Amino acid sequence: MTAILPILITVFLASSVEAIEMVTIVVGLGATRGWRSTLLGAAAGFVVLAVIVAVFGLALSAIPIAPLRLVIGALLLVFGLQWLRKGVVRVAARGFAGMQVDTNQDTEVWTGKGVDWTAFVLSFKGVLLEGLEVAFIVVSVGATAGQLGPAVASGAAALLVVGAIGAVLSRLVARIPRSFLQLVVGLLLTTFGSFWATEGLGVSWPGGDVAILGLLALYLLTAVINIAVERRGAHRGRLTMNLSEVAR
Repeated sequence: MTAILPILITVFLASSVEAIEMVTIVVGLGATRGWRSTLLGAAAGFVVLAVIVAVFGLALSAIPIAPLRLVIGALLLVFGLQWLRKGVVRVAARGFAGMQVDTNQDTEVWTGKGVDWTAFVLSFKGVLLEGLEVAFIVVSVGATAGQLGPAVASGAAALLVVGAIGAVLSRLVARIPRSFLQLVVGLLLTTFGSFWATEGLGVSWPGGDVAILGLLALYLLTAVINIAVERRGAHRGRLTMNLSEVAR
């Protein structure tokens, strides 16, 4: 039992890091784009992941993850930057007030029939990439230590625990003002996209996954500065308009 415990702890903690990234993307997309298509994409990602793991098994650790990180990271970065820009503009204009989305607002929530493919694809890719990373961790650590069974159980436990926490927090996320939530999701997608795409190019981040926090802080600072600039510009515009009306 003593020999198994370090394996269980290592796999659980490492898998939890990847699972947190997975759940963050799914919860953020569900709250901003709608849950139906997001959950469909997540479920499809898990199905494809299960098929890949079942087919390749131990050979999974030999599949190059770098090209996959580059492609998915680049796509997340593109969507993230778009949402970040809209979030900055909307928070600057409306602030953090207003829990509900007005019918006149330009909302990102899917209201059409069928599947919202943006939410589906982003959720699918997030689950698939992070799920593959969990599988790599489980196979690499478990097979190397000769404890593949316990490693699989520990990785599955991490996914279940983090997923349950995400399901609970999703209710709280739904109460956040839409403009602010879009800003947050844009920050997260941009951060993860930058991190994965750069890793896919072969760049090693100082501190490993801890660099995600540094990227998030950098993008957050940039967003705050841009919000301040947008508000100042809007204030000057209103002041000029008022002066023009007075002059008339």
